[in-house]
Amino acid sequence: MRRRFAEEARAERPDLALLCLLIGAAADPDLDDAGLDAAQIELDRLAGLLPYRPGGPRAWAVALRELLGEEGYGFHGAAADYDRLESSLLHHVLVRRRGLPILLSVVWVEVARRAGAPVYGVALPGHFVVGFGPPEDLERQVLVDPFDGGRILTGGDAETLVAGATGAPLEPSMLTAAEPLDVVTRILNNIRSWAEARPERSDVALWAVELALAVPSHPARLRYEKGQLLVRRGDFLGGAAEMEEYAGLVEVVDEGIAERVRKEAFAARAMLN
Repeated sequence: MRRRFAEEARAERPDLALLCLLIGAAADPDLDDAGLDAAQIELDRLAGLLPYRPGGPRAWAVALRELLGEEGYGFHGAAADYDRLESSLLHHVLVRRRGLPILLSVVWVEVARRAGAPVYGVALPGHFVVGFGPPEDLERQVLVDPFDGGRILTGGDAETLVAGATGAPLEPSMLTAAEPLDVVTRILNNIRSWAEARPERSDVALWAVELALAVPSHPARLRYEKGQLLVRRGDFLGGAAEMEEYAGLVEVVDEGIAERVRKEAFAARAMLN
C-alpha cells in the first residue's frame, strides 16, 4: 500500500481520493483493496444522488449542502473530532460522517467532482474549505464550510476564519485551488501533529513521516524527523543513517547544523554499546 501511495503521488494527475484512502491503509492494516474500492464506490453513489447540473456555483453549493450537510447525510465536524485520528482518515470519515475540515472538504470535492461540478479545495490558513466556480475567477467563487455542514460563507466569514487562525488579513492568494499533493501534505502534517502530542503513538508519527517523504518536493528536514523517531523507537542504526543523510543534504547551506546532526547520529550509534 505504501509503494502504491508513492507511485500515485508521482503520477501525472494524482488521484486525491485514492491517496487519502492509502493514508488510511497505513493507519489501518485491515483496509485492503476491497475496502479501498468500497470507499470509492460510496463516493460514486453519493455523486449519483446529486441533481444533474443544478446551475451556477451557488446552486452547486446548495445542492451539496442539501445532500451531504445537516439536511441530508449529516456530514459535519465538531471540536472533539480534532482529538481522533479517525478524523484524518477518509474511510472512517465516510462511515462516521465526522472529521476534520480538510477531510470533510475532500468528501465534498470528490462527490461534487464526480457529478461534474466546478469544485476545488481552498487551503485557508487554519481551516480548509471548498470553492465552487472557475478557480481563476474569484469574483464568481462561492465558498462553503463542510465542517459546519456546508454553510455558504460570505467574504466576511472567510476573513474571520483567516484572522482567527493567523491574525492576518485575507489575501486573494489564499483563495486559489489547492493541488491534490498540497492537500495530502496538509493531511499528513495534521496526523504528525496529532501523534506528536501523543508520544506513545510514535508508530503513527513514523508512517506519516514515511508517507510524507514519498511526496515529491518534500522538506529535507523530514529525514531528520524520521531519524529521531527511529532512535526513539529503538532503531539506533536506522535513525543514525537517516540523520547522516539529512546532514549531507543540509551541509551545503549550513555546516553548523550538519555537524550537530552528525553528532546526534554518532550518539545514536553509541547507544548500541
